[in-house]
Amino acid sequence: MLVAPLLVLVSVVVLQLILAMHARNVLALAASEGARAAALAGSDASMGVARARGLLASALSIETVDTVTASPAVVGGLPVMQVRIRAHLPLVGLPLSVPLDVTGHALREGSPSW
Repeated sequence: MLVAPLLVLVSVVVLQLILAMHARNVLALAASEGARAAALAGSDASMGVARARGLLASALSIETVDTVTASPAVVGGLPVMQVRIRAHLPLVGLPLSVPLDVTGHALREGSPSW
């Protein structure tokens, strides 16, 4: 009698973990690709944001994405472009969501400071 509800609960938990891992991977990919686009010589932060948003729109529900920002930064003494994506992951069957925050970096091309 208790096997079926327990099996359903375990299945929902596994499904939620799979969805969370997929969303995190898509966000990380979009952040790193956006950083690469913004780091190209002759490019700017808006091109990185546009690239990241384009990838996110094709892979996730755009309603889960809260913000996409791009800015220059210095990591390890090297000039990089940084794209940060903040999103929330809705939980299956619950009115709650889990915040996700990922950042992608790419070395800036043509920067005279290295």
